[in-house]
Amino acid sequence: MVLGLDVPPISHLVNWQNLFGTSGPFGINKVVLLTWLAAIIVLVFFFSARKRALVPAGAQNFAEAIVDFIRNDIILQTMGSEGLYWTPFLLTLFAFIFVCNIFEIIPAIQMPVTARMAIPFFMTMVVYFIYHFMGFKHQGFFGYWKSMLFPPGVPKPLYALVSPIEFITYFFTRPLSLAVRLFANLLAGHLLLVTFSILTAALFSATYIGAIVPGSLLVALYGFEVLVAVLQAFIFTILTAVYIGGAMHPEH
Repeated sequence: MVLGLDVPPISHLVNWQNLFGTSGPFGINKVVLLTWLAAIIVLVFFFSARKRALVPAGAQNFAEAIVDFIRNDIILQTMGSEGLYWTPFLLTLFAFIFVCNIFEIIPAIQMPVTARMAIPFFMTMVVYFIYHFMGFKHQGFFGYWKSMLFPPGVPKPLYALVSPIEFITYFFTRPLSLAVRLFANLLAGHLLLVTFSILTAALFSATYIGAIVPGSLLVALYGFEVLVAVLQAFIFTILTAVYIGGAMHPEH
């Protein structure tokens, strides 16, 4: 401890005690409650925006802007018109991840749900099974394996090297990178905000002037984390669209 600076260990920043006397794998803690809250917020927002006003305003206008963004900038760009069927799923995925992320900067909450690996991992597993299912459905069992392990345009002798790499990519690298990217970025942002908050408070209690620099950086970090919350939700959603679209439409 220096100048009242007491930085808690990382485990204290991401682990939360179970509430209501619950325990084990079904324990209810702060992260679980925030996950439920995020789901409720998304449902309430889109159900409240279902009005069909001729001139949209308020929640309806904002909701339509998000829907247009998902349709035009994600689905049509990666999956084509056939991917419009996946609009509700991708829209829900984007909105849910964003709300989970933005909890990081909400006073009295200040905990991004996606900074716990369980949430990104669960969403990744859902995406993982969906794009493999769509691959088998649209290409057939053997056709999907062929397009996956033997991409066109590769000289046959190189398949001995390319096929194992493709197998690892489809079944391990893709889901691992999808989950870890979201988890690591939000955890890093959470740790930075906590560190600079503690540093600013400690320096402010010692000398007002000394807290100016870390305090300014803290404000900038809050603005940056808003960008990260949107960007990581976008990246997760667009990669999901790419993976599903690739399973539906193999390369020729």
